[in-house]
Amino acid sequence: MSSAATARRLWALGEPFHALTYFAAEAREAFATAGLPGFWSGYFAGRAAPLGPAGTEIVTATFASFAPAFVSRRVPGVWTAVTPAGALTARLAGVDAAVQRVLPGWADSTGAREAAALARRAAEAVDVLGRPLAAANTAVGWPDEPHLVLWQALTTLREHRGDGHLAALLQRELLGLPALVLAAAAGTTTAEWLQRARGWTAEDWAAAAEALAGRGLLADGELTAEALAVRAAVEADTDRLALRPWQALGDAGCDRLAELLVPVRRAVVAAGDWPAGNPIGVPDPG
Repeated sequence: MSSAATARRLWALGEPFHALTYFAAEAREAFATAGLPGFWSGYFAGRAAPLGPAGTEIVTATFASFAPAFVSRRVPGVWTAVTPAGALTARLAGVDAAVQRVLPGWADSTGAREAAALARRAAEAVDVLGRPLAAANTAVGWPDEPHLVLWQALTTLREHRGDGHLAALLQRELLGLPALVLAAAAGTTTAEWLQRARGWTAEDWAAAAEALAGRGLLADGELTAEALAVRAAVEADTDRLALRPWQALGDAGCDRLAELLVPVRRAVVAAGDWPAGNPIGVPDPG
């Protein structure tokens, strides 16, 4: 049976391809053409679009790492510029253009078609109860082109994983800013980047760090042994909760999809569309 390690590896392999919608210049251009100039307008509209015209509260709750005031500067205002359907069209257009540059000639290849079919099988097996972003993405229609089917499938699977990750953090009362402070202390990315990319003030950050120290999870800004154990448990739970669709695909399917994603990930990284130290915090797939 597919293991939790399989779920983690496939996420690590597939996430840079998904993240073309955030980091590729073509994605920003497609969102700007749709009336969403600037990185964050496109980010919030594109990622939230499967939910419909969601307001600040829903986006803050489901994304679960952004300061509410940071969200409210874009949401629900983005819906005055574009409909959710328009944002969905723009995000696929941006990914399509980025793929043509990063992986020339690959989009309609045998490998792309095979990867799309495998990832779609897994995505159609996601369990959606308690997973709003995964559920919303299952309701998005499948594109016709294989490379965009692969992108939509990997997007559904990563949102499924993310919903489970939030459940693991919530159980330990670490959801939101506390998780970011621990991630920075672990060296996953920097506190400066996370504060800038998630909208938290230095005062917010300091208060969260003080509270974590009071819980025995930080000492002089460093993770304690208890914090290391808690983070390991969160990751283990996240991997376990992400496993069901990969089990549905089966060991042979998972292995083959991983094999097909290795050169895709390599091409995205080589093209510079997966910034080092970005706040997504994906490990090297090994």
